[in-house]
Amino acid sequence: MLSDVPLDLPVRPALPALVAALRSTGTGVLVAPPGTGKTTLVPLAVADEVSGRVLVAQPRRVAARAAANRMATLLGERVGERIGYAVRGERRTGPRTRVEVVTTGLLVRRLHRDPELAGTGAVLLDEIHERQLDADLALAFAVEARAALRPDLWLLGMSATPDTDRVAALLGGDAPAPVVRASSALHPVTRIWAPPPRPVAPPGAGRVDPALLDHVAATVRRALRERDGDVLVFLPGVGEIAAVAGRLADLRTEVEVRSLHGRQRAADQDAALRPSPGRRVVLATAVAESSLTVPGVRVVVDAGLARVARTDLARGLGALVTVPVSRAAATQRAGRAGREAPGHVYRCWSAATHERLAAQPEPEIATADLTGFALDLAAWGAPDGRGLALPDPPPPAALTVARDTLTTLGALDRDGRITDRGRTIATTGAHPRLARALLDGAARVGADRAAEIVALLAEETVAGPGDDLTAAWRRLRGGADAAASARWRAEVRRLRAALPATVQPGPGSTAGMDAASGTDAACGGLPDDLAAGLVVGLAYPERLARARRPGGSAYLMTGGTAAELAPGSALAGSAWLAVAVADRSPGAPSARIRLAAPVDEATAREAGGPVLATAREVAWSGTDVVAREVVRLGALDLVERPLARPDPQEVAAALLDGLRRTGLDLLTWTPAARALRERLAFCRAALGDEWPDVDDGALLGAAPVWLGPELATARRRADLARVDVAAALRRLLPWALAGRLDELAPERITVPSGSRIRVDYTDPAAPVLAVKLQETFGWRQAPRIADGRVPVLLHLLSPAGRPVAVTGDLASFWRSGYPQVRAELRGRYPRHPWPDDPTAAEPTRRTTPRRR
Repeated sequence: MLSDVPLDLPVRPALPALVAALRSTGTGVLVAPPGTGKTTLVPLAVADEVSGRVLVAQPRRVAARAAANRMATLLGERVGERIGYAVRGERRTGPRTRVEVVTTGLLVRRLHRDPELAGTGAVLLDEIHERQLDADLALAFAVEARAALRPDLWLLGMSATPDTDRVAALLGGDAPAPVVRASSALHPVTRIWAPPPRPVAPPGAGRVDPALLDHVAATVRRALRERDGDVLVFLPGVGEIAAVAGRLADLRTEVEVRSLHGRQRAADQDAALRPSPGRRVVLATAVAESSLTVPGVRVVVDAGLARVARTDLARGLGALVTVPVSRAAATQRAGRAGREAPGHVYRCWSAATHERLAAQPEPEIATADLTGFALDLAAWGAPDGRGLALPDPPPPAALTVARDTLTTLGALDRDGRITDRGRTIATTGAHPRLARALLDGAARVGADRAAEIVALLAEETVAGPGDDLTAAWRRLRGGADAAASARWRAEVRRLRAALPATVQPGPGSTAGMDAASGTDAACGGLPDDLAAGLVVGLAYPERLARARRPGGSAYLMTGGTAAELAPGSALAGSAWLAVAVADRSPGAPSARIRLAAPVDEATAREAGGPVLATAREVAWSGTDVVAREVVRLGALDLVERPLARPDPQEVAAALLDGLRRTGLDLLTWTPAARALRERLAFCRAALGDEWPDVDDGALLGAAPVWLGPELATARRRADLARVDVAAALRRLLPWALAGRLDELAPERITVPSGSRIRVDYTDPAAPVLAVKLQETFGWRQAPRIADGRVPVLLHLLSPAGRPVAVTGDLASFWRSGYPQVRAELRGRYPRHPWPDDPTAAEPTRRTTPRRR
């Protein structure tokens, strides 16, 4: 029996209960702390109970390979006999294989090809708590396949996290799946809080503060002095691993310093996972958090950081963001120190900071690009994911963006159903954008070159230093970096095999390539730069970019995002770029171009076909109407020609837009127009809403009514300036009101002297009549307007035209105010009348004749 291996791990006592649960219900959840042996012993125990092959799904390639190697070693066999594995680009199995460890992504592909999983007796989903996209899909598809097609299929979820109720409910269907718990017999791990001596910059989209990396290296040295055994160091990424390795370079004569991450070739990963006679420091990313045992480790140094993907939906850009580790992940990491003996964990943060950490890591579905996820859902027949056993539903906005992208690629129809082209894209096992570039690029640059470029994009970490994609491509061809070239060539072979048989090496194939020129000598195909740029542009048409100025390093991408090359980039000065990798830090004004290929405008047009359009535009430009025909590549204007005869209705709409944007000052407001507007405002204030509203907002809103005829004939801003605004405003008045305007709000009022004085309606609540005092003799009351509702406010003027009194109650003024005014002014203006009783005096606008 496979399970009869001479290894006593903590999970072994739980195996009988686990097998009994699977026999009873066919489903189950195993909760086992890190290091208890679930990844090693459970598959062997299950294999003894089922007739078919046992598939064990791991989230990471390095973990899948390591698990298979570990089980094969226990059985005294080589991988590929009873224990095998399959990861992208590599498979080692044979006719005797009973347990096959695969990545979750590969399991999803198999479920698409064969939902029944013929020949498989059990599926074990390991590390389901990590919540990667492929893991969520594998769980959902396997649950549905079991319910609809394979009720005999055993389905087991395995996790180190005790919070398994949701997974048990998803696996069990009608009733939750049984949960079996393995008690932890791990060795104790002592926590040592080791925060930096000085504050460091918080993590984000930029690089990790070098001061923190200095502190991590110092903490490693401290751990080597204070403790025995190997030291496992958790860092967020490959760059930080290299930086800390450099800081520890002087230790290499005393200890072996090794790296462990997903970008390494398999041999280097295996070397880090083998015991060593000497003492080691293993610098690792999150790949070492779970499923892997790094032998000899007694000490963990945890930098407290994790790197996660974030997607900017508005710009179509992704970024790797450094975030604080969650408490659950910190527990996982600390457990690495106690797998083989009592251990210690040095946490490079304080106990108080630890309490503020998130309890669990954020699931990938909440932040990642969902394009591939959406295609998998559509290929499964559930485009929106409803009805599937997904731990969390996809965010609606991200799913909408993903489905729109797939529709543009031709992978989905307008109803969200997968097309034949979509199925072809799905079978390539690459991101849908890259699959589209592979399929369409092969016909243009040749199948081999298309596969080479797409392999570089799929495995972008093999590109090496610099941002010149074509230079990286040539380095890989030449084998300058053997490990990177080997990984790249394996992916090239896989992609080339995934192409439909109808795609043949055509123009641009590397067969017959002129090594000196990088062009196809046989048929004069595209040179490498343009071939690479074309394929990149096919994958990311919204990232085709044109220089903002000749010879510069600032660009604008077709998606509308500004982007810049790094200082000193060899690509600076390129008129056009096809950007393969770019990211934008939160708050940054532009994205940083990480990897790109130069192209010319013709190639950009070809690659950007989905966003290339010709449009007739009549619009307000900010100062006037512009009528033009524009050839546009996304946000980039390529060609502009004036329109000789634009549609009058479009011109009118543009002028109306300009009026609303710029304001009523585009019109010429003569004194008569302003006076009419003020009279209308008075009527509305005094008489009610039957009178038109003439404030700025109302006039702009009603502009099509009162400016309609003028807009219909205007062609430019100057035409608006010639409009008779007063005549236009009268269109707002119904006929019945128009006839009463002069009666209710007279433009002028005749005063007792016979003068017709203009009324000032600037303040609609208090119209003003400014008149010389002598011209009002005989008036006992101030005049009233608006059907007698509103008294006119009299501004009584001296003979010199200066105000001497303001009143709306003229009778009161004559009684109490006038005597004082008379006493003050009659000596100053002796030639003007100052009668004792102004109500009985003769009004006049003339002076009294001087006596001779």
